[in-house]
Amino acid sequence: MENALFEYLLRLGDDSLILGHRLSEWCGHGPILEEDIALTNLSLDLIGQATAIFEYAGKVEGKGRSEDDLAFLRFDKDYRNLLLVERPNGDFGVTIMRQFLFDAYRKPLFERLVNSSDEMIAAIAAKSLKETKYHLKHSSEWVIRLGDGTEESHNRMQDALNDLWKYAAELFYEDEVDATLKASGVLPDMDSLKSEWEQTVTAVLEEATLKIPENNWKQEGGRKGLHTEHLGYILAELQYMQRAYPNMEW
Repeated sequence: MENALFEYLLRLGDDSLILGHRLSEWCGHGPILEEDIALTNLSLDLIGQATAIFEYAGKVEGKGRSEDDLAFLRFDKDYRNLLLVERPNGDFGVTIMRQFLFDAYRKPLFERLVNSSDEMIAAIAAKSLKETKYHLKHSSEWVIRLGDGTEESHNRMQDALNDLWKYAAELFYEDEVDATLKASGVLPDMDSLKSEWEQTVTAVLEEATLKIPENNWKQEGGRKGLHTEHLGYILAELQYMQRAYPNMEW
């Protein structure tokens, strides 16, 4: 049970950490000042979530590793994040589409985890849910604005959707870890979560005049530590200071 819980916490925390780092790359490069600040705030929210999750994961593991150890001192194969969140930022449309697909999943997930039998997960979910509701509102509005905007913005959003769609299936990946935790009431049923995600995504994309790709291609592996080359570049930047100056603190 504890091994399964630790593994799940890594999945939850790594999603937040890696996507938070990706969004941080927009700092100073946003299309407008207000959006530059918004993306940076989203990044800070996600990093904050990762900190709380890793702190709890370290206690569950019981090997004395801190949240910083888990964030900065693991190898790429030890990360359990979705392939979706490690995808490159691309243009603003790609970043927004990636964020929307993730937010539409994270919001109903946290809504269900609030009722988890694990009190610490429930508490983290309750705090994170307030932030995630805003994240989904923000990304949804931009998807609609750009998808139903100019011919140029529409085409870019459709291209982004076509490229990222094959990574969406991994959002609902399940294995023995999930089965163990569902049996003890820690995790919710994924079928209802997936159904709500599909409803949200379909409604927003329809309003944005964007078409869901018809192919059923799937790219997954992140939950088992099988990543794309992009994670390596992220970790090279993310971990540099701790690798170069071990145990340094601000």
